[in-house]
Amino acid sequence: MDFPALLKVLSTQDGSDLYLSTGAPPCAKFNGVLKPLGTEAFKPGDVALIAAGIMDAEQRHDFERDLEMNLAFSLSGVGRFRINIFKQRNEVSIVARNIKLDIPKFEDLHLPPVLLDVIMEKHGLVLFVGATGSGKSTSLAALIDHRNRHASGHIITIEDPVEFIHKHKRSIINQREVGVDTRSFHAALKNTLRQAPDVILIGEIRDRETMEHALAFADTGHLAISTLHANNANQALDRIINFFPEERRPQLLHDLGNNLKAFVSQRLVKTTDGKRRAAVEVMLGTPTIRDLIHRNELTELKGIMEKSTNLGMQTFDNALYDLAVEGAITEDEALKNADSANNVRLRLKLHSENGPSTIATAPRAPQPAAQVNVKDWGLVDERDEPGN
Repeated sequence: MDFPALLKVLSTQDGSDLYLSTGAPPCAKFNGVLKPLGTEAFKPGDVALIAAGIMDAEQRHDFERDLEMNLAFSLSGVGRFRINIFKQRNEVSIVARNIKLDIPKFEDLHLPPVLLDVIMEKHGLVLFVGATGSGKSTSLAALIDHRNRHASGHIITIEDPVEFIHKHKRSIINQREVGVDTRSFHAALKNTLRQAPDVILIGEIRDRETMEHALAFADTGHLAISTLHANNANQALDRIINFFPEERRPQLLHDLGNNLKAFVSQRLVKTTDGKRRAAVEVMLGTPTIRDLIHRNELTELKGIMEKSTNLGMQTFDNALYDLAVEGAITEDEALKNADSANNVRLRLKLHSENGPSTIATAPRAPQPAAQVNVKDWGLVDERDEPGN
């Protein structure tokens, strides 16, 4: 199966990622489960030929120098994909992320309603945090689309690459792709204020300079939105603080506390119908939260979030408990993803004792393990086998 055909399978069957690696057949993830798309493993050099065919001359030169390449790839009539090309064991590998062209509706994602208020803020800092593949970009796209449909203004996005294509509605949206429309995040950020934006979406905060720009945008009357790789709000704050040297941290905490509108953290959990849904933690920039950040008392944040559900805040454990009570996920799935499994277990037990339970339980019967002959995939080298 050639590369376009593999991408077509990924797109038409609603897969998330395609993996091409020497010694294994092409594989893809569907609802978080990795499945082979064939039985024939890639031989040495096969994936390198595919990679060479999707890069232009300049990209091939850069790949030879850096041994890494990120690019956007469009296939007419099929879709748009984010491609990462890299080397492992002196062979080339490819991972392709399926970028869905249809922007999901906010209500279809079952996100907390308070986020609709957050995205309509005039100014401040909003950070979405979560692991790779946790759905941050999808949630952000739905929220940006909501603002686009309900408020006039100028929205600028700086992304690597652009993942969802927005149309001009009530707002003008200019989407800049790093490597295509600008040389780098930093080059784009330096010129953004000259473009008179109301909302600035930065694809990802990776370093101190980007964080400084985000805070400066928020501090000058703009709504700055970005993503960060972290598991929850507390871990995200630790990462941000560690971007800065010790002597600059008091000022950072002051600026962060003054400008924070929301930290939104999410994880995808498996639902009872075999699909996935976001469990979302929300920390809002209330006066109490801002004061704790100013005083660097970050360990107190979770307790305030647990007590502030009336304001729209919730912890992951709150979200998982609600999903389990709703019957959307099993008790096992809730406990597996909880920050405090004992706390969630106790709350679910009390809920069951106080009335009819809607909590789904996973089947307990042991499932026979699938017998996979790794030799068929070429995952075991003959030189590694006993006797060779």
